[in-house]
Amino acid sequence: MLRIGIAASKMSKGSLLTYNLYVILIACLISLFIFLICGFSILLIVFLVSLILHAIKPADFHASWLHMFKICLVILGIVVGVLNLVAILKNIQLTKHKI
Repeated sequence: MLRIGIAASKMSKGSLLTYNLYVILIACLISLFIFLICGFSILLIVFLVSLILHAIKPADFHASWLHMFKICLVILGIVVGVLNLVAILKNIQLTKHKI
C-alpha cells in the first residue's frame, strides 16, 4: 500500500491534486487487476468442483454452481473494495508535507 504513494509522488512531481488523483487511479487499477485474477481462479475452481461432483453424484448441483459463483464474486468484490478504500485512505494527502 505504501508503494502506491511512492509511485504517485514520483508521477505527480509536487502537485497535491495530481498526487491524489494518481493515488485513486493506481489503487483502482490494482484492485481491478486483483479482482480479475481472483475471479478467474474462483471461476475455474467452482467449475472443476462442479464437474467432479457431477461425475460422482449427478444431482442438481450442476445447475446451482452459477449461484455459488455469484456469491463468491460478491464476497470478493466486498473484500477488494475494502482493501481499495484502505489503500486510498492511507495514501491520500490533504495538505502538503514540508520536508
